[in-house]
Amino acid sequence: MLLHSELGDKSFKTSRKLKRLIDANLIRLGGNKNLKIYGTISCKSGKRMNLKNRVFFENEQEAISNGYRPCSHCMRGRYLEWKAGSDQLFDSQATP
Repeated sequence: MLLHSELGDKSFKTSRKLKRLIDANLIRLGGNKNLKIYGTISCKSGKRMNLKNRVFFENEQEAISNGYRPCSHCMRGRYLEWKAGSDQLFDSQATP
């Protein structure tokens, strides 16, 4: 898990650093550390969140192992599974 604030202040240099991490597939998902929700990088809800609350994950297993749940907007299917109580599905994916 990588905090957006660890990349630096809001600047062009920070944006370039973030883009390089995304291009290298080191970041695939974003999340809100206060709400414990993860979703796609392109999610409209995620783009509106405060930068100090934003975190990044390399994969879904990392997000789940840190106690995050899927976003109900951009990951609707995964969210419905989570809401229905499919904890076994998420637990099995969290272990390598």
